Amino acid sequence: MDFDALFNAQLDQLKQDGNYRYFADLERACGKFPKAASHFEDGKRDVTVWCSNDYLGMGQHPKVVDAMCEAVRRTGTGAGGTRNISGTNHDHLLLEAELADLHGKEAALLFTSGYVSNWAALSTLGSRLKDCVILSDAGNHASMIEGIRHSRATKVIWKHNDVADLEAKLAALPADVPKIVAFESVYSMDGDIAPIEAIVDVAEKYGAMTYLDEVHGVGLYGARGGGVSERDGVADRITLIEGTLGKAFGVVGGYITGSAAMCDFIRSFASGFIFTTALPPAVAAAARASIVHLKNSDAERLQQRRQVARLRAELDKAGIPHLENDSHIVPVMIKDPVKCRMLADYLMTEWNIYVQPINYPTVPKGTERLRFTPSPLHTDEDIEHLMMALRTLWRQCAMSRAVA
Repeated sequence: MDFDALFNAQLDQLKQDGNYRYFADLERACGKFPKAASHFEDGKRDVTVWCSNDYLGMGQHPKVVDAMCEAVRRTGTGAGGTRNISGTNHDHLLLEAELADLHGKEAALLFTSGYVSNWAALSTLGSRLKDCVILSDAGNHASMIEGIRHSRATKVIWKHNDVADLEAKLAALPADVPKIVAFESVYSMDGDIAPIEAIVDVAEKYGAMTYLDEVHGVGLYGARGGGVSERDGVADRITLIEGTLGKAFGVVGGYITGSAAMCDFIRSFASGFIFTTALPPAVAAAARASIVHLKNSDAERLQQRRQVARLRAELDKAGIPHLENDSHIVPVMIKDPVKCRMLADYLMTEWNIYVQPINYPTVPKGTERLRFTPSPLHTDEDIEHLMMALRTLWRQCAMSRAVA
């Protein structure tokens, strides 16, 4: 059997549908973010990156860079294997203590990515709690969906951010079965924010555990960067808070926080923890430096909010449609996969602006968009250059405009 022919047939269909993903060949340069060198067929040139999840530019912050370099010189480059085999490096424990403090929890547990922390935690909880039912928000990330699926627990999907629907589904379940309400704080594609307090109120009413993914909230919200749950004053009422080190903290890795018993339970039973090589100690040291800095500095968050508001105001003036939300994510709606790819290509080749088109299956068909994430390091001049490009392309391509 010609397996490559089978692979290529499906890849060709993906291209015809406009959903094939091309990845830009970029070189990040420390100290130049959001600029990066992009490799083209005729050489390389600087482009401005507008879609990075390094939301605050902490991946190049001197404190973070210095912490990683110092740790590499002190400990070497790798962890040596799983913590189960090679032992826990002291830098892992220091970071876990910092994360537990960030969310006001007894303990924390590190994973190699936010995807793995969601997959491992939800699959372990769902499989080890007898007769468990997991109530999952309809907008949850693929990592949460995959963890729930792998757990083989009963899954109930409730309408996105619809507290009344959640309560109706909780009320229909037997009182004596373990229940987990799983949801996110900031949903990364639409940028909308969950009504966390109302969700927690309902979950507590029915004796359910709450599982909150703060991946797109940590570092960005709250007085110390603890996320939307810290900002809203409800972090102490949430059973498990999951987060990432790879977005606003600018490094890599994922984690969970909660009670000491729950973290030890997941540490002891989660295959995604037990059988995976640990994060390098230098990564842990750099992440800790980033968290400590953002616990004490609001400057990055305030400047980011200013630039987000500025971009939104300019889009409104130009009549360019974008989803309204209360977060840092600015989705410009195209609603056509081919046009979305085309606009992204024009921005890159003609304007030296990099933004990745977001198509199916990341978002539903018909909701394709360009997802902009202004950082505190995007200048007013960067915003004006982007708007000049968008105004020009909207006119040249006869794109639809927002109705005032």
